[in-house]
Amino acid sequence: MKNPLLVPELRDYLESDNHEALGLFLDSGHPRVIAEFLSALTPAEAWQVLGTGPLSLAAEIFSEMDEWFQADVAEILSRRELAQLVTEMSPDDRVDLLARIPENRRLRILSALAVAEREDIRKLSSYHEGSAGSVMTSDYATLSPDLTAAEAIDKLRREAPDKETIYYAYVVDEGRRLIGFASLKDLILAPAHELVEEIMNEGVISVRVTDDQEFAARQIQKYGLIALPVINGGDALVGIITHDDAIDIITREHTEDLEKFMDIQGSHDAASYLRTPALTHFKNRVLWVVGLAAAGLVSGGILHHFEATLSHLLILALYMPMLADTGGNTGSQSATVVIRALALNEISAKDMLQVLGKELKIALMLAAVLACVAWIKVQLLSGGSPIPGGFTLPQVGGAIVLALAIQVITSTLVGALLPMGAARLRLDPAVVASPALTTVVDITGLFIYFTCARLILGV
Repeated sequence: MKNPLLVPELRDYLESDNHEALGLFLDSGHPRVIAEFLSALTPAEAWQVLGTGPLSLAAEIFSEMDEWFQADVAEILSRRELAQLVTEMSPDDRVDLLARIPENRRLRILSALAVAEREDIRKLSSYHEGSAGSVMTSDYATLSPDLTAAEAIDKLRREAPDKETIYYAYVVDEGRRLIGFASLKDLILAPAHELVEEIMNEGVISVRVTDDQEFAARQIQKYGLIALPVINGGDALVGIITHDDAIDIITREHTEDLEKFMDIQGSHDAASYLRTPALTHFKNRVLWVVGLAAAGLVSGGILHHFEATLSHLLILALYMPMLADTGGNTGSQSATVVIRALALNEISAKDMLQVLGKELKIALMLAAVLACVAWIKVQLLSGGSPIPGGFTLPQVGGAIVLALAIQVITSTLVGALLPMGAARLRLDPAVVASPALTTVVDITGLFIYFTCARLILGV
């Protein structure tokens, strides 16, 4: 929501040093909205505006900016300014920011931070990229089981300004082992003298630091959690993943799966489309496109092999696009449904036979409906046209309809088989992409089409 009408007004405030108006602007809406407005300015102007408000508010708004704009703003800041900003940011956000800063400058920034912040960054940065530990935050609230409800509420009230969320407070023992959790609602409704250990829920849903970040996000989605605790190998609580981070993770994973599904290579980072160089887009797309174009030569070989059949019955050429489009559509539908089910862990590679059996039933029903549609199309388009070679329209139409029905069945099964096979081989099912599937379906479709015509019509 970059409002170009607001940019001249903000620049006028900057030129006139109207800090009061700029401060009111920073406090006038949700930090994400303000961040989007500031992104229409230059990085230097955006930082000037942020500098007119409290540093805590500036850090909150800065954290809501797009990653590329954060990097641009960080590049113009002095070591002292950036260190102060990083100190005010939440632990997970500052780790992400520092990861995008060149190493030599990152080391200088780290040396300017307090020991506690530096150690926290070191711990969070040590976890493997893509794991639950790499996306968690260390700003969480903990309680001892021997506190009363009143004491727990007082503790949360004192700690609230420095915590990501206090709606869930995690109960830990002396070794920081996670033994339960209590919601703020539970604590407020409980008698003041009741102990936390009597209030807490012991059935805690948690993940390990080494678990995949998408699995963690799916747990939050599945159970409708505000936050998810992350524990280490000794069951000690080391962080939490909040619901907003889970949304970001799922969005990134969907972007990655979609680009892989379309055979787009590269890092699949959520970078701005317009800021990504055209050459980068070209490199990400060219490999598979060229490979599939080369594979398309097989289609030419099939046409050449059946050249005599096509020359005797040019009417067959009229319905080749229908066969190719129908096969591609049904195959892509099948592949999309199966890949989604695999991504959501609704099915696994061991369910291959069950999936193929279900897709076969669907394919047979689709083939029956589409065969009827194809028969009607042949009657309407070719009903009044003479057919060479002494063949009748029912003969030619029967060959076309039979080929289309077989093509629908095989395309649907191939669309399901390829991602299931990839999953069994422990490959990413999303790499079995739509362009690759279309090429396979085109090749098999032509072969089925002309084979049916030769068998039924004898040409």
